Amino acid sequence: MRKGLLVLFCLIILVPLSAQELNCRVQVNSSLIQGTNKQIFTTLEKSLNDWMNARIWSNRVFAPNERIDCNFVFTVKAYSNDYFTTELQIQSRRPVYNSSYETSLFNFMDKNVNFNYQENQSLEVNENQIDNNLMAVMMFYGYVILGEDADSFASLGGTPFFQRAEAIANAMQSSTENGWKAFESDQNRYAVINDILDPRLAGMRTLNYDYHRLGLDMMADNSDNGRAAVAQALQLLVEANTNLPGNIVVASFLDAKIDEIADIFSQGTSDERSSVFELLMQVVPSLENRFDKIQKNG
Repeated sequence: MRKGLLVLFCLIILVPLSAQELNCRVQVNSSLIQGTNKQIFTTLEKSLNDWMNARIWSNRVFAPNERIDCNFVFTVKAYSNDYFTTELQIQSRRPVYNSSYETSLFNFMDKNVNFNYQENQSLEVNENQIDNNLMAVMMFYGYVILGEDADSFASLGGTPFFQRAEAIANAMQSSTENGWKAFESDQNRYAVINDILDPRLAGMRTLNYDYHRLGLDMMADNSDNGRAAVAQALQLLVEANTNLPGNIVVASFLDAKIDEIADIFSQGTSDERSSVFELLMQVVPSLENRFDKIQKNG
């Protein structure tokens, strides 16, 4: 009995588990800023990397190799008296089952991320009483990334994470910084979470699961069946685009997926290529040059 317990203990040691969910790489690009001490940008970058990767976001247990790969790239456009004016590119990926391929899940450019930061300041924050715009932004997108990832593995599995992102957006309605309010823009953080949770766009969350779990994850075993499942899932793009034209969820999905979709169906049957090409032309005719290779291989 004791020998069995020892073996179990050794297995636990050999396969460490972690509550930390993100494998996050934060970059702070200060190439546009001249004539200032660059150390503050290096310090900010390191502090954000440490904070994002050490934070416990949920009660889910992740093995180290299960952590979600994501990138946050800040481009500093102006800096003065500890105030940063930046743009932020957020991307996340997930592995495809039984392959070495990683597929993009979320890809979004936030053009208004402005905040105060003093070198070496603590990044501790109370999620229930946020008074720091930088940390509100990082937490908001952290939860969106977790939600997108969970939705891709279980139908509507990301709901708890999206609700926490929504709570942050609601808490920031009194902020003087841009990005949180409906009237400012239809391409800001408010629009991101509002559209994700909009019942008219519920099909996009179903699409996330069907495309990844029933489509891409099946392609290693049967590429024809996996490709057919992806084609079926893409029908939901038309529904979402019709229900709410110009919504940010469809735009973000296509930013992440358009080249991948073209690659998948460049190997499809003639009927599949024609069907998917016509569907994409109906939803995003302006991007024809990015998926016309579907037809060229026909």
